[in-house]
Amino acid sequence: MWMRSRVIATLIAGVSLIIAAALVINGFVGYKQNAGGGISATGSATCDFSSDLIVWRGSFSAYGQSTTEAYEIIKKDASTIEEYLIAHNVPKDSIVFSSVDISPDYRQIYNDNGYNVGSELVGYSLSQRLTIQSTDVDNIEVISRDITELIGAGVNFSSGAPEYYYTKLGELKLELIDAATADAKARIDIMAEKANGKVDKLLGADLGTFQITAQNSATDSYMAGGAFNTWSREKTMFISVQLHYALK
Repeated sequence: MWMRSRVIATLIAGVSLIIAAALVINGFVGYKQNAGGGISATGSATCDFSSDLIVWRGSFSAYGQSTTEAYEIIKKDASTIEEYLIAHNVPKDSIVFSSVDISPDYRQIYNDNGYNVGSELVGYSLSQRLTIQSTDVDNIEVISRDITELIGAGVNFSSGAPEYYYTKLGELKLELIDAATADAKARIDIMAEKANGKVDKLLGADLGTFQITAQNSATDSYMAGGAFNTWSREKTMFISVQLHYALK
């Protein structure tokens, strides 16, 4: 019995020694990995640019006691709008009219006691939208702000705010990624030099925030998930890149 207990104790001690050795080894390996974890830095680049594409949307409406009457009015208004735009140097093929939306109008009927007893159809409201996409930013910008001639011609027209885009956005983005990467690498080189280290191989690279905001705007700000401004003609692009290098 005594011998059996001694054997068990010896086995327990041996297992404990193995576990302790494993913990020491694992701790040492972990320390070495952390110690050689490398160095990271984030670089960024910005660029101001002017939009070269404008998208303008507007809508107009008409009313008639029948669908035929209302449709004749809105068809005439569409023709007036198209003539106006063409006269102001807007190519016909860049003017896109949507389908006509029709909505019946009802009048509520009340009895002498003020209770609603039903409704009757009194007419139809029709509406239509148009979209213009053009690289003639200056001209469309002026037209979008001055539609008094259309209103004076009896067209019930509503102008939306122009949207501004850039057709070479992909090329500009690549240029900024290159500049942001160079900025991140320069930061890493400076930090490594000051810490008496040497930069080794690249371990990882991540594209960070991509933003397009209005230039010199107090209301358009950077957001964590990125921003894409369309209301300002003059814009600023911002891109960040994070690099992670090993150290020798």
